Amino acid sequence: MSEQSSDRGSGSMVYLTLIVLVATLGGLLFGYDTAVISGAIGFLQQHFELTAAMKGWAASSALVGCVIGVAMAGELNDRLGRRTTLIVAAILFLISAVGSALPRTLTQFIVYRIIGGLGVGAASMTSPMYIAEISPARMRGRMVSLNQFAIIFGMLVVYFVNFFIVRDSETAWNVTTGWRWMFGSESIPAVLLLGLLFFVPESPRWLTQHGKGDKAHRILARVDGDAHAESEMAEIEAAMQQESGSLSQLFTPAMRIVLIIGVSLAVLQQVTGINVFLYYAPEIFKTVAGTNVDIALLQTIVVGAVNLLFTIVAIWTVDKVGRKPLMVIGATGMGLSLAAIGLAATFHMVGAWLLIFMLGYIACFALSVGPVTWVILSEIFPTKIRGRALAIATLCLWVANYIVSQTFPMMDENPALVKTFNHGFPFFVYAVFCVVLVAVMAKLVPETKGKTLEEIEKHWGRA
Repeated sequence: MSEQSSDRGSGSMVYLTLIVLVATLGGLLFGYDTAVISGAIGFLQQHFELTAAMKGWAASSALVGCVIGVAMAGELNDRLGRRTTLIVAAILFLISAVGSALPRTLTQFIVYRIIGGLGVGAASMTSPMYIAEISPARMRGRMVSLNQFAIIFGMLVVYFVNFFIVRDSETAWNVTTGWRWMFGSESIPAVLLLGLLFFVPESPRWLTQHGKGDKAHRILARVDGDAHAESEMAEIEAAMQQESGSLSQLFTPAMRIVLIIGVSLAVLQQVTGINVFLYYAPEIFKTVAGTNVDIALLQTIVVGAVNLLFTIVAIWTVDKVGRKPLMVIGATGMGLSLAAIGLAATFHMVGAWLLIFMLGYIACFALSVGPVTWVILSEIFPTKIRGRALAIATLCLWVANYIVSQTFPMMDENPALVKTFNHGFPFFVYAVFCVVLVAVMAKLVPETKGKTLEEIEKHWGRA
C-alpha cells in the first residue's frame, strides 16, 4: 500500500478502502479493549472481593488512561504524524492485553488497564482524524463512520469471545481464570494492527504541513486521481496560510464557538449513557431482570449485533441524509428509550421489556450519536491545530465516560435509590442529557455534509 505506486489518472477506491480498513483496526481495538470488561467485571468482583465503588474503579480505570492518552496523542499527532501515533497505540494495546491477563493483585490489573487506556485514548482521536484527512469530501462521512463500525464490531467480537469462554465453564474457573483469557485475547488484533500500519502512508495534510507536499500529492492522486490531488493541495495550502498553528488560535473569536461545540458534542455522547450498556450490560440483565450469567452474556451479544446493524445503516445514510438530521432523530429516540427503561425498572416491568427498550436505545445511538459525533469532530477543526483541538474534545469525552462509568454502580446499588426506583434512576438522568443534546444540535451545529474540510473552516471564519 505504498504511496509510490500511484495511479495518476483516476485514483483507486480499492487503495483508499485498504488504507481506511487498516486505520479502523485502531477503532476495533478501541471497542475490544473497552467492552471486554463487560463479561469480566462480575468475575473480577468475586475474585478481588470488590465493593460497589471498587467495582466502578475496576471497570473505569482504563478510562483514566484514555484521558492521559488523548492528552499525549494531540502533541504526538501534530509532531510525529497520525500513522506513528497509531503504531504507539498498537504497542500499548499489546502490553495491556498481556499484562491484564496475568495480574496477581488488583493494583497490577489497574496499572495494565490504564496502559491499555492510553492506547484507546490515542486511537480514539487518531483513527477518525487520519481517515478524514485522507478521504475525498464526497465520501468522508461514510469512511469516518467505518471507524465507528469497527469500534462496534470490536465490541461484538469480544462479546462472543466472553460468551464462549464462560459457556460450559464452572463458575469457580471463571472467577480464577476465565476472565484472564478474556483480556489476553486482545493481543491478537493488537499484533495485526501493529504489523499492517507499516504498509499505510502518512496523512497528506500532515505531510504538507511538514514540507513534504510532493509525497502528499502522490498519495492524494492515488486515492482519487490527479484532479482531486491538485484541488486538495491548493485548498490545504491556502488553509494553512491562514492558520497560526498555535493552540491559542482555538480561543480566538472565530474558533471559540468551534471548541465549545466540539467539547459539548463529545461530552454529550457519553453522558447520554451509552457506555453503561456497553460496560455493564450483563450486570444490568442480572440485577434488573434476574437472568443467569450465560443468558446475560447471550443478551449482550444481541445488544452488540443491533449496535453493529444500525451502525451500518448510519454509514450509508450519513452522506445522504446529513449529520444534523441523524443526530436530532437519534438523540430523541435515545431519550424516549431511556425514559422507558427507567419506568420499566421502577414499576418492575422487566424481562422482555428491558431488552426491547435497551435495543431501541442502542439502535438510535448506533444510527446517529455514535458514528456521527466522530464524523463532526473530525471535520470542524482547522488543519494545523486539528490534532490538539481534537485532543481537547476527546479528552473531555473520556473524562465524561469515566464519570459515567464510575458513578453508575454507585447510583445503581444505592439502597435509597433502589428502594424508590428499583435500578431505574440512572436511566432518567441519562434521558435528560438526551434532551440537552437535541437542543445543542438544533441551535449550534451547522450541516457539514458534502463540504471539504477547508470549506468548513472558512464557514467558521465567516461566522
